[in-house]
Amino acid sequence: MSENTTHFGFRTVPEHEKANMVRAVFDSVAGKYDVMNDLMSIGIHRLWKRIAVDLAHVRSGEKVLDLAGGTGDLTALFRKRVGARGFVVLSDINAEMLRRGRDRIIDDGLAESVAYAQIDAEKLPFPDDSFDCISIGFGLRNLTHKDKALNSMYRALKPGGRLIVLEFSEVHNELLRKAYDLYSFKVLPFLGKLVANDAESYRYLAESIRMHPNQEKLKAMMEKAGFERCEYFDLMQGIVAVHRGYKF
Repeated sequence: MSENTTHFGFRTVPEHEKANMVRAVFDSVAGKYDVMNDLMSIGIHRLWKRIAVDLAHVRSGEKVLDLAGGTGDLTALFRKRVGARGFVVLSDINAEMLRRGRDRIIDDGLAESVAYAQIDAEKLPFPDDSFDCISIGFGLRNLTHKDKALNSMYRALKPGGRLIVLEFSEVHNELLRKAYDLYSFKVLPFLGKLVANDAESYRYLAESIRMHPNQEKLKAMMEKAGFERCEYFDLMQGIVAVHRGYKF
């Protein structure tokens, strides 16, 4: 990518347009987001999220920022871990996704000690050393400047704080990779059209996964941002990976 362009799936677009294009994708799919997640992963995304929260090692009373939190799956899990003495911020750049996440948290009886913020993960509006844990689940690949976002997350973490990145990644097994490609580029758009009446948004999903840095590259980006003891945990042969890094 040049200084003034970036990728939107497999397309090259002006940098200043990407955020609005991503926002349009999630405006389109918000109403069917949870249903499609269950269909696409056969419900396994719920296990991935529980593993990510387990790896965060959050404790009662801690403060957590859930970036790109969408409909609140990770926020709900973190809220149960930190308890009423803790604090969780459910955030998303997309207002419609954030509204659905807020409504779900309220409906589930978890609203106490949860706040909501429509923010850009590249420019966190929080003071330095604010959170014990920051998570971003299936959202990092949609950011225009991932390096800026990682720097901003590092700044907002307390010393001893943890960053958890849950994201689609690079499949290791060649046979599985071929099957996954077929599923991604044929089945996902079909499901998107059938359930959400939007094949293009799910075609973008498949493309954005392939453009996202693989496990080692993302680990290196986290280290460059200042995180230490960086490591990753592959799930399902690398279809998904959880990266973890610490601020010391």
